[in-house]
This record gives sequence, structure tokens and C-alpha cells, in this order.
Amino acid sequence: MPQIDINGRSLNYLLTGDGPETIVFSHGYLMQHQMFAAQVAALSKTYRVIAFDHRGHGESGPCQDPFGIYDLVDDAEALIDSVAQGPVHFAGMSTGGYVGLRLLLRRPDLFKSIILMDTGANAESAASLKQYNQLLFVVRLVGIRPLLGRVLPLLFGQTIRQDPKRRTEYQQLKTYISGLDRTSIRQFGRAVFDRDDVTEALRDLDNPPPALVMVGAQDIPTPPATARALQDAIKGSDLIEVPDAGHTSPLESPTFVTNAITAFLAQQA
Repeated sequence: MPQIDINGRSLNYLLTGDGPETIVFSHGYLMQHQMFAAQVAALSKTYRVIAFDHRGHGESGPCQDPFGIYDLVDDAEALIDSVAQGPVHFAGMSTGGYVGLRLLLRRPDLFKSIILMDTGANAESAASLKQYNQLLFVVRLVGIRPLLGRVLPLLFGQTIRQDPKRRTEYQQLKTYISGLDRTSIRQFGRAVFDRDDVTEALRDLDNPPPALVMVGAQDIPTPPATARALQDAIKGSDLIEVPDAGHTSPLESPTFVTNAITAFLAQQA
């Protein structure tokens, strides 16, 4: 798979499909671009698709030094400018959505539409920030493996965690997360959890691109109430709740999410 040097590090990305328009997929914290495998497989039949690994995730280079959410925005902006060759449909899950929203505010010229999954425009509450910082402190000391019992229920809903038919898939996800570099995920977590609130800036957009907000019905970090607040902040946006899914709805309910994205994009044609 190709890699590109951006902001002093190597970012891994997938480029596939063929079509007049491009979709960019941006994953969440502790995930990688493969979480969108079902969506990429379906949409690459009619679109050019880019799915990339954020710094410190997947096959992208590590991130050993402190950085902020807008450094991730810089990464996405440079990737789109370098690879996409024009405005895109941007699809971001969790952190990917945080990045997409801030990039939209900075560079609306890069967007044909935006798809926001299990994400929000808000900053973390003081209580959530305290909890996450405690987790990151433990990660610094011992890595993430001892914390899987607390972390995995935040990422994945009950269906994927308990379905015997998905046991192998779920175990692979656990193995991947367990193997992430502790310094990289600590620095990445600090950047994500310390993000600013962009709700009012989104409200001020007079002519935002078409927007679809999706959220897992069982999402804990960004619950349906957060998704409704995000929809309210973006004029003309639509909201879909994904049944039986947690915080990683494109992975947990791939067919439902793929069909929703396909229908949304068809409306933009």
C-alpha cells in the first residue's frame, strides 16, 4: 500500500476504485483504515476511494511527541491536497469526524459532502476528560492491554462483543489494539480528548455541504444525544441511528452503514 510523507511522518493509505468523485475515509482512535473494509468494497465500484491510517495507527508512522487535534487536521488536509485531486466526500468516524469538522471550517473548498459517524462537535466534559486522562496515565505505565476490559466496551457495542459468529473478528480487533505503541496512543489520546468545541462555528456556516450524521444506538462515548446536537449545529443535515451498534458503527453494522452512505451519496449526484 502507498505511503506519503506528511508533516514529518509517513502516513499509510489505501487508494482504490475508479469514478469521477472521491470519498475519503478517516477512522477513529485505536482503529485503522480497515474498519471501513465493507464500505470501501461497496463504494469503490463507482467511486475513487481513499482510506488512510492516522499517525500512530495501522501502518502509519509513530507519534512520540505531543501534538494537538489541529495537527491531525493538517495531516488530512495535506493528504487530500496531495492525493485526492479535488473536493471529496469526507467520511469520518469518531476522531475522523473531529478532524473532518475542523477541516470543513478551515477548507470548505475541499468538501462535496461530509459523513459523520459516532462523533460530535463538542469538547469533552470535565468528568470525561478526567476519566480519559486517568486511562492515559495507566497506558503510559503499562500499555493498553491491562485496560482492555474498560476500553473495549467503550468502543464496541454488545452485539459484536457477544455474537459467537463474530468471535474471530472481535479477537482480531483486540489483538490489534493490544499491539499499539503505548507512547503513540497516549499522545494521540491527549490530542483527541483535549479538542476544542466547534459547535458555534458550525452554526455560523451559512452554506455547509450536504451532511449525514450517523450514530450507534449503543454508543457510549458519543451517544445519540451528542449526534442530535451535531445535526442541530449543521444546517440541513440528516441524522440516522444505527441499531445494535456501539461507537464503531461502520465496523459493527457494516451493511446498514454502507447502505445509508450509498443512499446519501446518491442524493448528491
